[in-house]
Amino acid sequence: MKKLLVFVAVCAALGFATFEAQTPSQQPPAPTADPYANNAVPGTSTFPLAAPAGRDSNARTTAPSGAVNQGAFDPATWKYGTAFNPPEGSKIWNPVKLKMMRGEKVTGGTLFSATDPATYCAMANAGYDFIWTEMQHNDRDWGAVARMWRTCPYAKAVPGVRVAYTDEREIQHALDAGALVIVVPTVDSVQEAIEARNWTYFPPLGRRSNGGGQAFDPAMWGGVPGGYRNTINDNVVLVEMIETLEGLKDADQIAKVPGVSAVFAASGDLGNFSGYRQGTPDYERAINIVHDAAIKAGVRLCGPFAWRDRPDFTCFQAGSETAAIARGVAAELGPLANTQGKPEVGPFAAAPARRP
Repeated sequence: MKKLLVFVAVCAALGFATFEAQTPSQQPPAPTADPYANNAVPGTSTFPLAAPAGRDSNARTTAPSGAVNQGAFDPATWKYGTAFNPPEGSKIWNPVKLKMMRGEKVTGGTLFSATDPATYCAMANAGYDFIWTEMQHNDRDWGAVARMWRTCPYAKAVPGVRVAYTDEREIQHALDAGALVIVVPTVDSVQEAIEARNWTYFPPLGRRSNGGGQAFDPAMWGGVPGGYRNTINDNVVLVEMIETLEGLKDADQIAKVPGVSAVFAASGDLGNFSGYRQGTPDYERAINIVHDAAIKAGVRLCGPFAWRDRPDFTCFQAGSETAAIARGVAAELGPLANTQGKPEVGPFAAAPARRP
């Protein structure tokens, strides 16, 4: 017995855990995609602070002894607890967020129509910083997206997505599936910008629900330094797209919403909603309004890849998987591209000249 006590004392002095110093209830829960996996086993818990049976505990007006929040309950004055703070000294583990913080140029390759994980993984390892999985103008479902993302989570490009609209279901589906870059289209007002921010971030900055999903799994982000729940607020990238005249009106306020990483000057839809084409004074004025909003707010400025040399733009949407295939084949074949044979008959024969 004496030898055991000496062993325990030595372990404690060296900082080693012992069976006495760390019981299962004291250990941090293992990362899991199941939000209910760490619930207590029925019949094994005690509830020393529980309300007495059948009686009003007066919890609304009176706090338990030792509570940080004293007095009557008031959400407006609630002091948030530290249980989900990132560990001291936590470092950024999302490479896209890291590049943005440094002011470096970030590119997102667009996965427009594919649902095959092999195609996604090929795009994700082609050299982009993130993959812009298109959900605004595509009819695939979240199950297909989740399958692609979990096939190669540690590819060179991190999972990103343009959701269909500002919506709790859309944004939380994306995040729970593992998205590290969220692009929200047609943000028309500062109120909508705040709403998009709220569904992207956990409390206290936002209102994202802690519902689990594959993002929490060790095979994805469950094993990141500091833990996913505690560090994702510092690692997620939120890009809000300004595409309408209403969005231009509120551009300065949208860019200043806490949690917005970047604003995107939508090259196509700012033309669509303004009625002017790129290069005309009215169109360029609209783009410059977004530019100015980003500069004043100190956030990144995004646009199409064609604008990679435009002043102050550091975040870009590149082409789709089909465009990438065409470019890659052209580069590979060089002068042999588009030199197919020309039979005189059959379906591959030259089309007959049309009569006038």
